[in-house]
Amino acid sequence: MTALPARMKAVEITTPGGPEVLRLADRPTPQPGTGEVLIKVAAAGVNRPDVEQRKGTYPPPPGASDIPGLEIAGTVAALGQGAAGVSVGDKVCALVSGGGYAEYCTAPVAQCLPVPKGLDFTAAASLPETFFTVWQNMCDRAGLKAGETILIHGGTSGIGVTAVQMAKAIGARVLATAGSAAKCAAAAKLGADRAIDYNTEDFVEVVKAETNGKGVEVILDMVGGKYFERNIAALAIDGRLALIALLGGREAKIDLGLVLRKRLTLTGSVLRARTIAEKGAIAQSLRREIWPLIESGKIKPVIDSTVPLADAAKAHARMESSAHIGKIVLTV
Repeated sequence: MTALPARMKAVEITTPGGPEVLRLADRPTPQPGTGEVLIKVAAAGVNRPDVEQRKGTYPPPPGASDIPGLEIAGTVAALGQGAAGVSVGDKVCALVSGGGYAEYCTAPVAQCLPVPKGLDFTAAASLPETFFTVWQNMCDRAGLKAGETILIHGGTSGIGVTAVQMAKAIGARVLATAGSAAKCAAAAKLGADRAIDYNTEDFVEVVKAETNGKGVEVILDMVGGKYFERNIAALAIDGRLALIALLGGREAKIDLGLVLRKRLTLTGSVLRARTIAEKGAIAQSLRREIWPLIESGKIKPVIDSTVPLADAAKAHARMESSAHIGKIVLTV
């Protein structure tokens, strides 16, 4: 076995700020703890929480690495005590609490999944954060079922391209919002039954028209405050709103009478703070229910662009421009 280097290259956040505060630095190679593996990183996904961490508004949880990066793919390089079910040399992707923008990263073995057959490391690195998030919120918490209609906000974001395909695979009818005609076309190509340009259309009116006034059973929302009242209006009787981010603010006005009359359910969650056991349970659900759909080509990773690790600032600038369709991935 090749000896592991004592030090590695990693991207640091030098101070809270814009993309330019990201800097390639020399760091000690981490060591896997009990129940962990060390992964030689080939690619790392870029996500909105990374941007918020860089700005100083989303600090890592206690004990997590200060290096950004929540999803990786690569080769198992070393095993910690009690790390069962994987071997050195295995190709895996993993959800991590931080540390992904680096040449090496530790991950709980429970949060590792095999690279799906037919996918390279770049594609595999785009999976964990979004697939864990969508499964947990759309399927576990909001309970989307075949035959129901879902409204997915941000249909061409990393979350959106995953949610559209997963909802279609479940057998749901999918409405998705996006910010341009080109993005709406991309959402439709992924399977959205109706793409809604939120700059030129009112999504509540479109939902009512598309459902004969009934509303949708489920909404997957990353906007939050700015959309909250309209989301409530767009939900059907017994509708469920799954909130996964607050890009449009954390405060909202709500007519509680509508919640009562419609028997609505509001749910939300933050993935990063969940326990290893909880994340491991999601991983097993994905491996059982979704990995076969990826390997058969029914669900496909959507990669917007790849950027070398040393140019992480460019990846963050692209994410903040909202010009991307799908995932931005760093290559190591």
